[in-house]
Order: sequence, then C-alpha cells, then structure tokens
Amino acid sequence: MKKILLFVIALSSLLFAQSDTETCKKCHPDIVNEFEGSMHRNATYYDDEIHKAVWDISPSKAKGEYSCAECHAPNAKDEKEIAQGITCVSCHTIKDVEQHAGANKNVYSEDKKTFFSAEAGREGEKVIYKQESSMFGMNKTTTGSPYHDIDYTNEKYYNGQMCMGCHSHRENSSEFMICETGEAGAQNKEENCITCHMPKVEGTATTIRHSEKHAYHGFAGAHKKPEMLSQYVDLEFSKNSNGFDVMVTNKAPHNLMLHPLRVAQLRVKIINQKESKSLETYTFIKVIGNEGGPSMPWVANQVLVDSMLKANERRVVAYKDVIKKGDKVEVELGYYLVNPKALKKLNLEGSKKAQSFTTLKKKSFIVE
Repeated sequence: MKKILLFVIALSSLLFAQSDTETCKKCHPDIVNEFEGSMHRNATYYDDEIHKAVWDISPSKAKGEYSCAECHAPNAKDEKEIAQGITCVSCHTIKDVEQHAGANKNVYSEDKKTFFSAEAGREGEKVIYKQESSMFGMNKTTTGSPYHDIDYTNEKYYNGQMCMGCHSHRENSSEFMICETGEAGAQNKEENCITCHMPKVEGTATTIRHSEKHAYHGFAGAHKKPEMLSQYVDLEFSKNSNGFDVMVTNKAPHNLMLHPLRVAQLRVKIINQKESKSLETYTFIKVIGNEGGPSMPWVANQVLVDSMLKANERRVVAYKDVIKKGDKVEVELGYYLVNPKALKKLNLEGSKKAQSFTTLKKKSFIVE
C-alpha cells in the first residue's frame, strides 16, 4: 500500500509540475507534437519575438511585473514556468470564466488530478481511472488514464466559452478597449472558436483508446496554419460599366484581424498578354492611439482609424480600371503580423516574421 501511495505521489508531481509535456506525450504524441509548435506553447517573450518586442518597451517590464502572464503563462510562479508559456494543464483545468469589464478571468479547478475535455456523445460522463481484476487476477480491465481523470461534463469545452477568459476582450488601465473578440463565436456546440481554430485532423487523440481524428492542438490562426481558416473568408468578382468590384466576405463572428498591431490587405492585379498591372492596395486596419497619434496599447485612449473588416461583413471594393474580355484578375487577401509602420518603434526591422506578408486566400477570375 505504501509503495502504491508513493507511486501516485511521484506520478502527480511529474505531471503537474506544468513544465513537463513529455508526460502528456506518452499518451498523446500527436497532440503534443502539434502543441509544442503552437503559439500557446510559445506565448511568452522567450519564444515569440513579436511579443518580446512589445514587452521590451512596456512600462510593466521596467517595474519587473510580467503583467501578460495571466494569459501568456497562466499560474507561472517563476521564470522557468514562464518559459513554458501556456501548458496542457493551463487549458484543461479551466473550470469557469468570470465576466469582468476590463478583462475576463479564468477560474481554475482545485482538483489538479482531473482534466476537463469534450467529446461528442460523452457529455454526461466522468472517467475515473481504475483497474479491476477477475478470475483470481488472471484478467485485468483498465478504465481511463493512470495520469489523470477526465471530466466531460463542462459545457464550456463544447461551446468555446472556456476560451473567453483570455480571448474575449481587454481594456488598458484607462479603461480603453484595446482588443475585443466578443463572445458571439462561443455560444453553441456546432460552430465556435474551438471548431474553427481546432478543427478535426487525422490521428488518434490518445494511445490508450484509438480514434481516427483529434482536435488540432497547433491552434490555427495568424501565426500557425492560416490556410485552415481560409474557408471563413470569401473573394468574389463582378464586372460593371465603370470597371469591376471585388467582394470580400468575412464569415467569422469576429473582426478579420483582432490584434491592434495587425494589418490586412487586398491586393489585385490585372494580367493580360501585354502586361501584369498591380492596382492600388486596399487596407483593412484598426489604429489605436491618443491625442499625439498612433500609440502602444497601454497609452491608447481612442480609435484613430478603423477600416477593419467586421464580423460577418461583406465589403465591396470598387475599381475603375478598364478590363477586357480574356483578362485575368488576380485577387489576394493577406496580412502582416505587425503594421509595417510600427516596425521601427518595436525594433523589428530585421525580423522576417514581422515583415512577412501571409496570404490568407487567393483567387483568379477570367473576364468574360
């Protein structure tokens, strides 16, 4: 009995140190491999150069207060744990989300041996690890995982509400809203932030119980696998007597870009036998700042410019350029992780990641 108790204590210590995903990898190799390359795992100034650039000029750094840790390194107690970013434990022990005006707050379960999860058809189940013997110990039946119990009953893991502790909204100290996703996309089981950003992909979720697919734990977004999200934007073309229109539709329940540093662009070319002509770039942007102009989020108190594509918006962009039958109109929608005008301020002029233009969707149309 004493040996069993020591084993359980050692096992719990290994798992819940929060810095060792190798334990999780024993049963969830595909998921952990995805997770280790995700922006959740690489959320702090140790691994994200853009986050570090903002942090380096933040007044909180001068005070020695990593104020971003609440979401970028939840429950971290020291630098070693901050370096781990968001962990498996961070997300799977969120019991509830408190609603607040400035920013929501995650409420974590005190039972660190139980993980919350979601699986269709198991909404009312709790799986507790146990081993049963029969036939004088000759036959043994194992239920669950030896590392943690599983609670499938938390509805927030089915409708996306568990994401809203960090991803709903955030005000600065002046009570100015610097970013806001909103909760329209975290209302039902059929379509929510989890189904979009963690779509089902090939591979078993666990080695203990085989499944054909699992929820993608690389977290598709602006940094990672944006092609997974291309289905949520649409590009259309229409010729008219004055030229042509390009229609851009955002099917997401939130703005096309949410982070105040990001910029999206619509790039259009007319291609024919004589030339390839690039037209004026159309920019989707939200600039925040104060009376002195654009600023960092912590001193912003107003929106200076807002042409960002809104939730569920279909925007018509008109072009007065002459096009002829047989011409090809090439349309590309993409984005920068950092507004090019902010690169110098953030000392990111040499950063390939910050300066790269990422294509979200590209389509070509032949003029008839």
